[in-house]
Amino acid sequence: MTDDKKTAQNQDVKKRQIAKGESKSKQLEEQLKRALADYQNLERRVEEERRLLGQLSSAILIEKFLPVLDNLENAKKHIDDQGLEMVINQFKDVLKTEGVEEIVAEGTKFDPNLHEATEVAEGQNDGIIARVIRKGYKINNKVIRPAQVIVERSQVNQNTEEKAEEHTNVYE
Repeated sequence: MTDDKKTAQNQDVKKRQIAKGESKSKQLEEQLKRALADYQNLERRVEEERRLLGQLSSAILIEKFLPVLDNLENAKKHIDDQGLEMVINQFKDVLKTEGVEEIVAEGTKFDPNLHEATEVAEGQNDGIIARVIRKGYKINNKVIRPAQVIVERSQVNQNTEEKAEEHTNVYE
């Protein structure tokens, strides 16, 4: 083989090696880009899960405090005390800063997503809430405790009342 042929072959081999190296380099660069994107997605998911966990733990704690607020409000009905009124208002302000809001119920149309019917009463406004038994609350538009209510029906038959009583007795 002549020197020119050897040189040409060596150049061909080098070109193939360079092309192979460039191809491998591009492949590794693409893998690196995908790995970085995956890592950024993971960081976002972890941050979102951390935020949701914080909200969930906050909601669980708030749910445990709601019966305390109920008891304070019940005590207020029997005791006219400004100090008690201040404590209740402060309690409600703290709940409000945490995104908790009371579910408006009395005089509104019954919504099974927000209300729990404990009784059916005869009245003129079919499906309208006549009275609130226990207040309901939601946090960031998610119900943490439905309002227990009495719903009006234009005609309450004995069957409906019995079913409501059976349903109530299940929870006792």
